[in-house]
Amino acid sequence: MPSSILRPLAALCLALFAVMAGGPAAALVPVQGYEVRATYPHDTGAFTEGLFYLDGVLFESTGLEGRSSIRKVRLKDGVVLQSKALSPAYFGEGIVNWGGELISLTWRDGVGFRWDLKSFAQKGSFRYPGEGWALTQDGKRIIMSDGTPTLRFLDPRTLRETGRLRVTADGRPVPNLNELEWVRGEILANIWLTNRIARIDPRTGAVKGWIDMSGLPETGPGRGPDAVLNGIAYDRDHDRLFVTGKNWPRLYEIVLKPVKAAAP
Repeated sequence: MPSSILRPLAALCLALFAVMAGGPAAALVPVQGYEVRATYPHDTGAFTEGLFYLDGVLFESTGLEGRSSIRKVRLKDGVVLQSKALSPAYFGEGIVNWGGELISLTWRDGVGFRWDLKSFAQKGSFRYPGEGWALTQDGKRIIMSDGTPTLRFLDPRTLRETGRLRVTADGRPVPNLNELEWVRGEILANIWLTNRIARIDPRTGAVKGWIDMSGLPETGPGRGPDAVLNGIAYDRDHDRLFVTGKNWPRLYEIVLKPVKAAAP
């Protein structure tokens, strides 16, 4: 997703989101907090675009032209165990696993890649219209964000689009859907340039709740303009949820607090 080169446009989008999120109807969407269960090192040079957990390790994609990569990372100490640089022409974006492959997006080039999950050898490429931001999967479909309020569903075999889902909060579209993760039957999505994660109903597109990540050290004043919350991974076997951000020094294992009742 964009870096500071598009910040004026991003600021406009964020202002629109703030109006949406701050209006009277927005109070109907409940907000929940979190507790930090554990903290792990994270590479401050990683401009995190995609993240998932599989077989005891993290898989992470990083962005920016000339610095984009896919990598395998050891959770306990943040050591990069394996890495593959993208061509300097590409701004790398989201990633997801499917079978023995890792699938990745690029931002504005309309091209994605298929990689061998073990060796990171490129196996193929595919095209898509518009921008590519993030990927996740629900076991049947691949789910893609493109920075708009609409998520796309892709056939995992052909990577052709099979459907779309418009995401709304109290009936209003939610822009800047970013990094995605499938967690306990819901789609979790970072909202770019905010400290919130949306819990999305995959059937209706309605935001069931906001996870407010304010309070993490990296969400406070003094961070770089692009060092935003972006990165969600879920360890399904042990029911562990992880979050991080672009160029953050830490990755957090969190536990969600109970949802607060919506205001009357």
